[in-house]
Amino acid sequence: MIRFSENQTLKPYNTFGVEATSRYFFEFTEPEDLDTFVNANKSWKDLPLFVLGGGSNVLFLNQFNGLILHPNIPGIGKVKEDRQNVWLEVGAGESWDDFVKYCVGFQLGGVENLSLIPGLVGAAPVQNIGAYGQEVSEVIEMVKGYDLQQKVHVEFPAVACEFGYRDSLFKRELKNRVIITSVVFRLEKFPEFRLNYGQVEEMVKALGEVNLQNIRQAVIDIRTSKLPDVNELGNAGSFFKNPVVETALAEKIRKTYPDLPVYPLDMDKAKLAAGWLIEKTGLKAYRDGNVGVHAKQALVFVNYGGATGNEVLNFSEKVKQQVYEKFGVELEREVNCV
Repeated sequence: MIRFSENQTLKPYNTFGVEATSRYFFEFTEPEDLDTFVNANKSWKDLPLFVLGGGSNVLFLNQFNGLILHPNIPGIGKVKEDRQNVWLEVGAGESWDDFVKYCVGFQLGGVENLSLIPGLVGAAPVQNIGAYGQEVSEVIEMVKGYDLQQKVHVEFPAVACEFGYRDSLFKRELKNRVIITSVVFRLEKFPEFRLNYGQVEEMVKALGEVNLQNIRQAVIDIRTSKLPDVNELGNAGSFFKNPVVETALAEKIRKTYPDLPVYPLDMDKAKLAAGWLIEKTGLKAYRDGNVGVHAKQALVFVNYGGATGNEVLNFSEKVKQQVYEKFGVELEREVNCV
């Protein structure tokens, strides 16, 4: 199916729920639809371009005077199987959490700790989504897509994707050039459970047996207890990345704040909890007009209704500045501002 429209409202396509429109909007359900589109519409190259999935990591600042491509490709299919693993190819338009539910239902491990992350499968490798000790790059075998510049279908084995912390090749050099159409995942039949992050182990044990179903349920319970429902309060999840700093700076902060969560990366670098920094700055539950810091999770900014994208951005800059003034730590946005 192909759907092409003009002056398309983007409010249903971003979880912040901000009002915006796109001059042109192209939705498609088959990888081959891109061949049809680029050959039939010669003028698309002259327009600003943006690839939009579920809009769970996007903040629209203004009206988008260009072309939005929206992959809505469905499907989950088995590619192959051996004694240890099952490989599944999943369309870019599938709901990420529905895919996690599917895997857990078939006793396939590797993504259970990523339960309830909003968005679509196609966005998962772009952002290298992660939570509670798992990153999606650990189970990606291959990313398939379409190169708009070369007008060819392409494949990227995991090693070629240059995955990093909330980062990948598709977020940098190939941004808005390669449209991800499907992802091949390698899932485990006999997974090693990841319980040593946050409250996961405690919550799983409270549910009973340690298994995929209970890990998924524990993660869902933790997330719902801390994070607002996007249907009730517009948000994009974590607004900032957890900052990576010099170990010396982390130790300096810890002298004043012994409860600072520090996650060593190597001898010289450590990761800090951005939410903790914001909370200690005194901004948890802080509100300014239509935008605020969520009362239960300081890393989440919410739209109380009627906020514009620029209001949210300006609010985030104030938070960023106050964190820097207090701790000397520069926060980096995880949300993609358009």
